[in-house]
Amino acid sequence: MQYTLLCLSCNERYEEDYDSQICKKCHGVLEVVYTYNSDLVSLQAKSFWDYKNFLPDCNEYRKYDVGVTRLLKSDDKNNLFLKLELQNPTKSFKDRGSVIEIAKAKEYGYKNVVCASTGNMAYSIAYYAKLYDIKTTVYISDNAVKDKIRNILETKNAQIIKVDGDFTNAQKLAEMHSIKKRTFLTGDYCYRKEGQKTVVYEIMEQLKNIRNIIVPIGNATLFSGMLKSLYEIKQSYPKIRVPKLIGVQASSCSPLYDAVKSGGTLRYKKPKTAADAIAVGFPTFGNQAIKYMKDIESTIITVTDTEMKNEQKSFYKSYGIIAELAGVASIAAYKKLKLDNEETVAVITGGNV
Repeated sequence: MQYTLLCLSCNERYEEDYDSQICKKCHGVLEVVYTYNSDLVSLQAKSFWDYKNFLPDCNEYRKYDVGVTRLLKSDDKNNLFLKLELQNPTKSFKDRGSVIEIAKAKEYGYKNVVCASTGNMAYSIAYYAKLYDIKTTVYISDNAVKDKIRNILETKNAQIIKVDGDFTNAQKLAEMHSIKKRTFLTGDYCYRKEGQKTVVYEIMEQLKNIRNIIVPIGNATLFSGMLKSLYEIKQSYPKIRVPKLIGVQASSCSPLYDAVKSGGTLRYKKPKTAADAIAVGFPTFGNQAIKYMKDIESTIITVTDTEMKNEQKSFYKSYGIIAELAGVASIAAYKKLKLDNEETVAVITGGNV
């Protein structure tokens, strides 16, 4: 679909041929803005690519098998369903965004991409970049999970640069790299968000009476994207009741929760959680998520590392499926909420352990 790119910081606007995901004037984050009209969202989709009416135009899309993940009914809760995003090719929801970002990089003529990551995103980007014959440079914390680093290297397509610091520091270095080396910046930016938001469309098609969706929050790209998709559905189908979106952060790394609860400013909070996929001290799309929350029914809660670890064991015992700690944060949150009488989906975001 035709679009422009709007800087969320200085309001500078760019056309589709602008080949970056950050503003050249102020280095702010960009947002994909469409021109809405009626009947844009297909609620009869059978493929991720059936949602092209709400994806950015691109002549390099390749219809790889991504998304359309299974919705599993909970064994012990009548109205709880589990959206298994770990069924994507690299075992996380990140693939929904990577197929969009890498296609855009190819369209713009790039031979190299760069990203910052805690693990899952870099693995996904390197996987799809290899399919497009594009090289990947990854900035990652020096204390990242070794198994995730191994996954990235096994693509045979990525160079890893370890960073003394957390994701926020790695992201700054990746952005500097993209400017100095003239490399396409990938990661938690606007094109990724467009692909990741499709999980909402799928859930609403799979479960017609859905009342709540619970999703983990790291850099808030997925959370913000899901809020955006609910907003888009309201624009196209005003009579459809959209579900409430419930975000989950680790109690020891909860900058977005703190900002929403206090009604104040989003501030950096040093990550101190074992749930590495959501260990982000300053969410890139945090402020934008807060703005969307004013228009879409939503809230944020926290769970402890102990609650996530207990849920990880229970999830494996019940379904024989290995999920990472961040992946089951949504189930841990469900058990703290009183939603037994409302159809609810917990998004299981990843399984890279």
